[in-house]
Amino acid sequence: MKAVVTDKWILCPVCGAKTRTQILDDTELKHFPLFCPKCKESFIINVKDHIVDYKSIARR
Repeated sequence: MKAVVTDKWILCPVCGAKTRTQILDDTELKHFPLFCPKCKESFIINVKDHIVDYKSIARR
């Protein structure tokens, strides 16, 4: 699943809440462990050019 980030905060793909991870214009992430404090889910993501690619969703 891919998402374009416009407000510079990465959103959770499950609940849609803002995570505590903010990206800048030149931010690039590869195999980054993202955690959502609202739904307590973890994800592995890649970010390049404000496009977030969710690689895997580790559900509890």
